This record gives sequence, structure tokens and C-alpha cells, in this order.
Amino acid sequence: MRLTRRGLLVGAGVGGGLVVAWSLTRHRPATPLRARDGELAAGAWIRIAPTGVVSVAAPFCEMGQGVASLIAQVAAVELGADWKQVSVEPVPAGADYGDPMLAAAWAPLWMPVGAGLARDPEGSIARRYATTNPLVVTAQGTALAAFEQPVREAAAAARAMLAKAAAGQWGVSWSECDTRNGAVIHGKQSLAFGRLADAASRYDPPGTPWLRAAPAEDSSAAGTVPFPRLDLPAKVDGSLVFAGDVRLPGMVFAAIAHGPQGDTVLSRFDKAAALAQPGCSAVVTDKRWVAAVANTWFAADKAVKASAPRFRAHGPVADTAPIEQALETALQKGKPQRVAAVGDPDPLMAKPSITARYDIEPALHAALETPTAVAWLRDDKLELWLATQAPEVARKVAAKAAGVPLAQVILYPMHAGGSFDARLDTRIAGEVAVIAKQTGKPVQLMYSRWQDSLTDYPRTPLAAQMAAVVSDDKQTLLGWRTRLAMPATAIEAGQRLLHGKDAPAAQKAAAGNADPLACAGAMPRYTVPAMAVDHIPVSLGLPTAWYRGNSHGIGAFLTESFVDEVAHFGGHEPLAFRMAMLGNEPRLAACLQGVAKLATWGGGGEGSGQGIACHRIDLGIDTAGRSGFIAVVATARRDVNGVKVERLSAYADLGRIVNQDIARQQIEGGLVFGMAATLGGSSTYDKGLPLAGHLGELGLTLLADCPAIDVAFADSAEPPFDPGELSVAAVAPAIANALFSATGLRFRRLPLLSEGL
Repeated sequence: MRLTRRGLLVGAGVGGGLVVAWSLTRHRPATPLRARDGELAAGAWIRIAPTGVVSVAAPFCEMGQGVASLIAQVAAVELGADWKQVSVEPVPAGADYGDPMLAAAWAPLWMPVGAGLARDPEGSIARRYATTNPLVVTAQGTALAAFEQPVREAAAAARAMLAKAAAGQWGVSWSECDTRNGAVIHGKQSLAFGRLADAASRYDPPGTPWLRAAPAEDSSAAGTVPFPRLDLPAKVDGSLVFAGDVRLPGMVFAAIAHGPQGDTVLSRFDKAAALAQPGCSAVVTDKRWVAAVANTWFAADKAVKASAPRFRAHGPVADTAPIEQALETALQKGKPQRVAAVGDPDPLMAKPSITARYDIEPALHAALETPTAVAWLRDDKLELWLATQAPEVARKVAAKAAGVPLAQVILYPMHAGGSFDARLDTRIAGEVAVIAKQTGKPVQLMYSRWQDSLTDYPRTPLAAQMAAVVSDDKQTLLGWRTRLAMPATAIEAGQRLLHGKDAPAAQKAAAGNADPLACAGAMPRYTVPAMAVDHIPVSLGLPTAWYRGNSHGIGAFLTESFVDEVAHFGGHEPLAFRMAMLGNEPRLAACLQGVAKLATWGGGGEGSGQGIACHRIDLGIDTAGRSGFIAVVATARRDVNGVKVERLSAYADLGRIVNQDIARQQIEGGLVFGMAATLGGSSTYDKGLPLAGHLGELGLTLLADCPAIDVAFADSAEPPFDPGELSVAAVAPAIANALFSATGLRFRRLPLLSEGL
């Protein structure tokens, strides 16, 4: 793509300056990154101030994963900026930030007919969908894959223009100049970026910007943090602002009560009792909820409870007994639909050598920060302060609820105190907009922990039937089949997020459909002559959603637990059994070898308490090489409290690692999150009410429960892969296999202790 000064300066603010942005489509709105008073320029990705501070656009939801710092580092390295003068700036959704990688990965959700035509993120169909909607969603770890190259190109163009401006002052060739530590240099001459920005904007960038070597950190440089995360200082000193910290003039506070999980509607409530509570000024209702408004949140919460709301069923309501019966019936009698296959294992499965039933309970997201939003409707303009993974969707939801044009909705993206994909749910944007419209004041709506658990769309429950055929001598795995009875959970979630349907309508639209995305992690990576994954769609009264690890958290648990069973069935050492079937997966095999050395693998024999598992995740797109690989060894034992996980060792191949520290944090955090979901984190339901509605009832991992963790990375030049979900997927089967080694008991239900020890 040829860059021109005209294309680069799209959306520049008054006063000129250095702008780094260009058009992806023929028709598009102006870039959302605007110049402020005293600044020289604005652009889609990079802005340079007179002080020399480099601002990098952050259209992502920062929820602890470090993605904003990662993209800023990419820009800083290519630009030659001083990291101490680099900042990130949240920006509103725009065409520049539409994610074609995610559009390609989610093609079956927005283009169910002919989705294969949109599976190439470089193709026109996926790119057009991403930019025209725009698809600005933080999910599935696609940000680095989608935006590293355009950010590098933008930074390279800026670097060239800065060099031209400096060269013009020095009377030298700009190609002889370089940048380092926030300045253009030529021999002993140096000029800071801030002094050059205005002049640089008058130069054309080169047609094809020259790029430096792709940024990568040396994994051997232990203990060094050359690019510390930009959000850490504010987190340490408490100055980082979340939605719950927002305060506006005359602001009031709202607490809310929803109906039981499922299709329920508000039937009655005592408005007078709520208004009689000290501080309560208003009661606002909608079809499915009632909220009280007061001068403090605690007063509002007391008032909404005093209203004693009652709800009635308008359709199916979540109840564990019928849910489990529906899954059982589907698994035994339902019609399977094939979603993936290698060969045809069905003839072999007439007489399988080994079968096993696995079950997974619904898991709550349980983020540290409950859903919180602030809204202010004045002069037909709605302002929102909200942590969301889907800002453009949240704007549309709020605009519809408040009855204002979308162009009149301004969303200020906030940091999220955790999410695990819970912030893909945008309901709170509509709720707070309705309350703001009714009260005429700025209002902060915050869910209680109970309301968070009650309304949370959990990871789907499922029942699975695993079957395998081995040779007569038990040396070779010949056939494999996985059957999954569960809702079309990815389609259902996509109907809510991408098509604006409420939960009952989304469930209805998804009913009966095979869902390849929901089953994406269930196909083994091993070389087996015949394998298949079948989906048996089930309709439940429980809405379900994306969850950290997504389908891979399900598929890895099933595959790596069952392959361990098959290994023991044949009398094989678990590591050797896996290695023998990974001839076509050298990177995954290398991870197994790496973790075996890291953990001092002893064979996983009886009583050792060691369990091993591995997994591969692809972005689900046609671009080769966008894959992550991991192997995990867990050491666990029985103790007085049930189970003690003593050690987790992980060896990951993430391709080229841009930031070692962030990668390590993601792997370590994923291991602990996955461990918590392995041993707890789930809830059953009774008439729509979660029986584990508070954090203390979820059996989550405490600090005292955290094991020793060892992490190592493969040296690789392959394209980088985001590790946020990788370790989550592999840790559950590793712990399950470790418990089998330690106790002789095979745990086939998540959470592992849900059936007792």
C-alpha cells in the first residue's frame, strides 16, 4: 500500500502536526484520535506532543492483560521513542480499529452462510465487515495479530517524516538519520521528537516505510524488564480510575434487582417501601428489572431490597435438575451433527475399546469488579463511563435505551477489574441509560456481588461421551470420537453481541444448530487414522456465554484427560504415549519435552502425584502460523481440605515474544485462573437462582492455595501468539491427571471436586 501525505493526514487537528493514519476503505469517518489544545497533531495510532510525549491509541479493553502496553511497545520500538515518554490513550471505536482477525475468526457468527469466504483476515469480506461496523471488540487475543503490522507501519512512517524534518535542518540526507530514545540522530547531532513534529507533518512519508526488525525480547535476559507495563504505577498507588471511581457533579447512585436467571419478567414491587428508605429519590423499572436511586449506593441497595420485587417466568428458567436431564437425554438419544473429522471413526466405534462419560458444570466469571457504569444524559447527548470489551455495541445498546441517535452517545472506556469475557455483555449500558433518562441526573449503577452472579451468563454446561479404539496389542490408537451435548453457545453469544438479541431470542435463534466454534478445541492434535467431533445441540433454560479459555478450556480437558485414560488402558507412560502420536506437531512435541525437563517429570506413575497435558490453540483463521502451544505438568495430592496443588510447570511456544514480562504474567495468571475453575468457580441453579452467589461460596483459589509456578518459553521466530487463554485450557487436565496419579481415582467432572474426593 502506497502512503501519501494526504492519506497520512486524514483527521488532523487544527494547527498541523504529525499524524500517523491512513485509509483502509474508500469511504470512512474521520479518525477518532483528535488533537487537543496545544498539541500539534492527531492520527489513528500515534500522536506526538510538543513535549516529546508519544501517545499511542488504545482501542482495547484493558482488563489486566497488558494489551495496551504491548501495542505501545510495538510503536515505541519502531519509532525509536523513549519509553519514559510513551503513553497510551483510550480512543472511541472507529474504522481504523476494526479487527479483521476477529472478523475472520467469528465469520460463522455474522455470516453463517458462506462463512468460509470470510475466513481470510486479509480478504475484502472480513476486512469490510471489521471496518464498516466497526468490529472493535477485545476478545480471543487477536489484538497483536491484527494491529502489530499497521502500528509498525504507522510508526515507521512517522520515523521517516521526523528524519526528513531533521535532515532538512541539518542539510543531510534523511536516509542517513536514525531515531533513538525519542530523538532523531545523525552523527553527534540530535533533535527531540517534540521539536520536529510540526515540521515533520509537512513531509511526505516514503511509499513503503522501512521497518526495523520485528520487536522481540530475549528469553534468556532473566530479571530485566526493558518495557514495564504502563498501567502498573497507577495500580500500585491506587490512582487508576475504574468506573466505580467516577464522580460527577450532582451524581446519584443506583442499585438494581433482576429476575431469576432465564426468561423472567418483573411482576410486582413495592415502590412506596423503596421511596420510604432514607436517601432514596427514585425507583426505575423495566421489563426485567427494578432499580432504586439514592444519594449513596448503600442507600439505593437498601431501597431496592425494601421494594421486595417479584418476578414471574415468561419462558424457560435455569434449574440444574432439568438442565442435567436435558443433557443426559441429548447425549443418549439426540441426533449428533458432525463438526470436524479426520477419516471416519464410526465403523470402529461399533465396538470401542474404551469409553468414558465427562461432564462440565456452568462456571461463573466472578471478576473482581462487578458490572459498573456511569451515565449522564443532558442536551440530548448521552455520556457513558464503562469498562466494556465491545464499546460500539455498548453505544448502540445505550442509544436505543435512551432514545437518542448513536452519534449523540459518547463512551469513555474504563479499565476493567478483570473480565474473563464477562464484559462482552453490554446489558448494563442500556440499564444505566434508562435510569439516567428517568432521573435527569448523572447516575452510577453498580451491581452487587449477588446481582453479578445472578445475571452472569456462565460458561456452558455439557455432557460428553468419549470413545476410542486401540489395536489388539494396545500399542496404537486407531480411532477417536468425541460427542458433546451442549447448547450452541458460541452462536447464542454471537446473536446477543453481534445481532442485538436479548437472551431468550438468542437462545431461540441458536437452538438446533451445530456450532463448530463451540467445539473448536475438541479435535485432538494427535496423529490418529480416524477421528471425529460431534455436536448434539441442546436447548437449556440457562443463557451461556464466552469464558476465558472458551471452547479450548472444554476441549483440552476432555481430550487430555481421556488420552491419559487411553494411555493407562494400554499400560503406556503418558508422556511417551503422547509423543508417539505427535509426528505432525513438532512444536507441541517440543513443549512436552520442555515441560518434562522443567518439572523433572518422573513418568506420572502411581502415587507420584504428577499429571501432564498439552494443547494447541489457533486463532481460527486461514493465516498460517498464528498458533500457540503449551504443555503443563501439575503436581497434586490429597490433603485435609480436599486437594493441594503443589506445583504447576508450563512450557509454551508463543512464537516471537514481544514482551517477556507480559507473556509470563499471562501464563502465570492463566494457570491460577484455570486452577480456580478446575477446583471451583461453578454454581448450580434452583428456580433460576445460583446456589453459589457470592465469592466465598465458589471455592475459588486463595493466595495460600497458589502453588509454586515455573514457566519457560520456546525460542521461536514464528508470528506472535497471545497467551491469555492458552494456559487456562491446559491446566485442568493436568491437575485431573495428577489427581489420578495421586489417588487412583479418575475425575471426569468439572469442577473436579464436585463429586467429592
